[in-house]
Amino acid sequence: MSTQEAAKHLFEAHQRRERFAPLPSALAPRNLDEAYAIQDAYVAMRAQKLGGIAGYKVALTSAEMRRFVGVDSPQAGAMLESTLHRSPARVRAADYVRLIVEFEIAVRLGDDLPTADYPFDRDRIAKTVDAVIPALELADDRNADYKELARHPLELIADNCWNEGAVLGTPVEDWRGRIDLAAVRGVATINGNKVGEGRGADAMGHPLDVVAWVANQRASLGRGMLRGDVVITGSIVTTKAVTAGDRVLFEVEELGAVELVID
Repeated sequence: MSTQEAAKHLFEAHQRRERFAPLPSALAPRNLDEAYAIQDAYVAMRAQKLGGIAGYKVALTSAEMRRFVGVDSPQAGAMLESTLHRSPARVRAADYVRLIVEFEIAVRLGDDLPTADYPFDRDRIAKTVDAVIPALELADDRNADYKELARHPLELIADNCWNEGAVLGTPVEDWRGRIDLAAVRGVATINGNKVGEGRGADAMGHPLDVVAWVANQRASLGRGMLRGDVVITGSIVTTKAVTAGDRVLFEVEELGAVELVID
């Protein structure tokens, strides 16, 4: 398995707007280390145009979704600088094969999380997070056959967990001691119609536990996280496909709202 060849295959498949499909057997990752190595190389190729890593996403934060895909742990991906948008945001449906959105609580790090401090727990993360933000993840499933995902669970990691960025609401900096992030309720609407709701605890029990998980995952690869990095902590509402003309709104108690219009 050639990491660079696998990453190039993925990169070119995206450029050709091909449907999501498993990598050829000779290039397919055989374990987590290989999957994340391909992801790193693929993200580096994208970063030449889209900017450096500005944060991270965590996929499959619910037990139900992990069972669906056939894995026993969440999966991490990187977010690139130019793909992070401020609410209210607009994107073009034509820029994606099939745009999907997720409804999340994001955090911004106010200090570094160096590998020397590994492992991290919720308390350490709480001291490091300087803002909490309502967020929408932008992803492109490229018309994937979801029934096939369980047969190739590592392919999602290699493809950077389909991330195409995020829309971020207004950062809330005075959250400590005031907001119970596990209890906050978020409501999602599309074109004024409610499409789902959830609570912060729906993401691995607590959003900060998700951040600790990804910080530990990065540290296990010898990589720290940096002040200013944004982490989106997993959707608390089921993923929704959207098309041109849709207006997406996600309102979270005590955190405010985030809005996206698709042209």
